Amino acid sequence: MQTTQKQDQKQERQNITKHYTKDDLIWTLSLFGTAIGAGVLFLPINAGVGGLIPLLVVLILAYPMTFLAHRNLCRFVLGSDKPADDITFVAETYFGKGGGFIVTLLYFFAILPILLVYSANLTTTLSEFFVHQLGLEAPNRLLSSFLIVGILMLVSISGSSIVTKAMSLLVFPFIATLVVIGCFLIPYWNGAIFSEFANMSASSIDYKQTLMTLWLVVPVLIFSFNHSPIISSLACHCKEKYRHYAEPKSSQIISYAVILMVIVVMFFVFSCALCLTPQDFAAAKSQNVNILTYIANKFPEATFLAYVSPIVALIAMSKSFLGHYLGSAEGLNGILYKASNGRLSGRPAHIITAVITFLIAWLVAYKNPNVINIIESIGGPVLAVLLFLMPVYAIYKFDVLKKYRNNFTNAFVVIMGLIGISAAIKNLM
Repeated sequence: MQTTQKQDQKQERQNITKHYTKDDLIWTLSLFGTAIGAGVLFLPINAGVGGLIPLLVVLILAYPMTFLAHRNLCRFVLGSDKPADDITFVAETYFGKGGGFIVTLLYFFAILPILLVYSANLTTTLSEFFVHQLGLEAPNRLLSSFLIVGILMLVSISGSSIVTKAMSLLVFPFIATLVVIGCFLIPYWNGAIFSEFANMSASSIDYKQTLMTLWLVVPVLIFSFNHSPIISSLACHCKEKYRHYAEPKSSQIISYAVILMVIVVMFFVFSCALCLTPQDFAAAKSQNVNILTYIANKFPEATFLAYVSPIVALIAMSKSFLGHYLGSAEGLNGILYKASNGRLSGRPAHIITAVITFLIAWLVAYKNPNVINIIESIGGPVLAVLLFLMPVYAIYKFDVLKKYRNNFTNAFVVIMGLIGISAAIKNLM
């Protein structure tokens, strides 16, 4: 009888993961949308400045690093089978009231600055598009920031199902644009990056500099594919829809999303790398321009990319804003709930969270203070701790998660997390 029941459960599990629904696709695209922001336009520069080796390392590590870390975070939230228990409530279950509150604070203050940076950069990018591409006068920043943040907030507060659908709609043209640009650059491929590597001798390689480059490229990789702000929402969705089979389904969605990220982004990155040299990447980095702007300046036939670049950036940041709001709202809702001893929850908490977030985001988008970028840089290592280290600690600390104890994969996640965190801290100094 027990054997038959286990076989039935195994069959049901296989059926759930075998059938990939439209809803699953929407969540896959939402994870992609959260992760791949305007930073994708700088990833070829940051990864390519060190030559071929860092690019190959990024290609090899991108999938296992991103998938395993985000799957662990999702499993952390799945430790509670209550659909309403997001990361803030689950953290309290594991670490107690005080520890849970600290995790909630760190989670919120690690994600909020990213949201604020998107608000400011969206406003700036739109203004620059009006001036440089359209030849018009820059719109009033107070009004344009109000409209941009206001429209995105209206979508954000419509519920996770509306947010994910909106993100999936934005992701399609974004993916198509990256692929088309990658294909457009194929005639300009020159292989200089391979020639430079082939001409190197063992004695001419600066091993210290190469190791330093590899060390510093890890946080670039972590943050370029980071979609942790939406993972808790995915876990809650899967708990509600798939119940006992939430883990295999959420893992499938995360895996498909990361595969899509790696294929699209790395094709774009390598296409850019193959038409430029390491010296070009260094020049682009010193000029502080994105890769499309640099290519447009280098190749006269590609001047249209100067027009495409801000449009790609606007789409990228808009969808990432929506995904990061889900995580930021979870954090602030959790803070309000815990700080009020449970009196503030549900609709009142959501309204307060939306109003506070809108006002702060609007103010930052209007003023565009430099300090926000500094805060975001500090929040990066904190987010990496919550993504790479906290779930592994919980897996080995609490019996409810002991079925996820795989020493090899968890050791890999911890090691890569420590490398990324140390390099991110080094960048702050």
